[in-house]
Amino acid sequence: MLGCSSEDLETVSETVNSSHSSMSSDSCTSFSRLSFDALELLPHPRPLFSPENVTLKPHRSSESSWQAIRSMVLKRNGSEGLGGVEGTSLSFRDFSLVRQIGSGDIGKVYLCRLRNEDVDTTRSYYAMKVVDREVLALKKKTQRAATEKKILNMLDHPFLPSLYAQFEASHFSCVVMEYCSGGDLHSLRHTQPRKRFSLSAARFYAAEVLVALEYLHMLGIIYRDLKPENVLVRSDGHIMLTDFDLSLCSDAIPAVQSHSLSSSSSPDLPLSSPAVPRPPSSHFSCLPSQLFRSKKIQSFSATKRLFVAEPVTARSCSFVGTHEYVAPEVASGRSHGNAVDWWALGIFIYEMVYGCTPFAGVSNEVTLRNIVKKPLKFPTVSTISSRETQARDLISKLLDKDPENRFGSKRGAADIKTHPFFNGLNFALIRSATPPVIPQQKTTSSRQFGGPASSFDFF
Repeated sequence: MLGCSSEDLETVSETVNSSHSSMSSDSCTSFSRLSFDALELLPHPRPLFSPENVTLKPHRSSESSWQAIRSMVLKRNGSEGLGGVEGTSLSFRDFSLVRQIGSGDIGKVYLCRLRNEDVDTTRSYYAMKVVDREVLALKKKTQRAATEKKILNMLDHPFLPSLYAQFEASHFSCVVMEYCSGGDLHSLRHTQPRKRFSLSAARFYAAEVLVALEYLHMLGIIYRDLKPENVLVRSDGHIMLTDFDLSLCSDAIPAVQSHSLSSSSSPDLPLSSPAVPRPPSSHFSCLPSQLFRSKKIQSFSATKRLFVAEPVTARSCSFVGTHEYVAPEVASGRSHGNAVDWWALGIFIYEMVYGCTPFAGVSNEVTLRNIVKKPLKFPTVSTISSRETQARDLISKLLDKDPENRFGSKRGAADIKTHPFFNGLNFALIRSATPPVIPQQKTTSSRQFGGPASSFDFF
């Protein structure tokens, strides 16, 4: 939820990009002042950069929601004598709110639709996140909202949100994104037998989350808030990560590494470095071998190679996350980096398979103490399948309390994808795989962009 705290507390800096955030208590303010009808009386706001004015995002080019947005912009520009889609942006006047569908620490989310959409076409619904800038300033969380907006403008991926428009209205800042009608994985898990997913379903969702995290890490973004409540389910059954206000932006250097050699014995080969050409391979047979002058690099291609773009140098001292999912280094107050996302992935898989998190205690303090000191344990059963054995092995490696030894901390998703738990799964084609659950088409009871009361963001 969003609101004002009872006191202002100490602010510390992130060690990456010198960004700043602040700590605040639970909220005490609502959006009761929000009335878009009243905002109609205000002067037209200054247009902001809006994604509907730029090149269409490739993986969304055929979707009706994008087409409806662009059609509205073209119609607006035509009526105002402007050519193309660069002349003007959408504003709050173009959307009609249907109802509230979620709330988070820094904003509320409303289901909305285009106000003057053609009645002959199928209506497209969107999720509009509304943030009160005055409340953000009181809570000293303006930087968090700016970080989320910055990240949303960067994203173009099937398992991450597509930003359709953004604008300001009075003291409210609004972003319009795609709407997920299937709710979230936390709610979906509670509809399953014994409130847990089958191993095949858990593997599917873990794989799609892994692909989304890989993309974020390639952009230098450490997510820091992975939990089932933040994994939404689209109408087609595939997932979408949401809520990026706790994320950390840093840098990631793409590299090709040998899968058979350790990182200490095989140096990284940055693809972006002009001094080091890409190694040849059968996949690039159209390129002349003369391009690769280094014999060392030519011999390197004989081994299996992995593409790595992991922000391993990023560091932060912020105390952020949701108690049951934070890594030991966060719970103990130490600095942390990319490895916190892989710890959270281990907790995420454990909860999907067993219906609970492994370190939850009777209070948040006990939970944090368990994360730091309590050894990982699995439910005791007489027999387990080979697939469950593989799942337990993956979880154990992800939940290594030492971030330096944690699975994925060095080469990220490139290593995790090779674990036997994912054997037989084609990550490149997972977007075309059939999801375990296809949600019923409805727009009446779905949650988006919210967080449980146990969330915290201590900075």
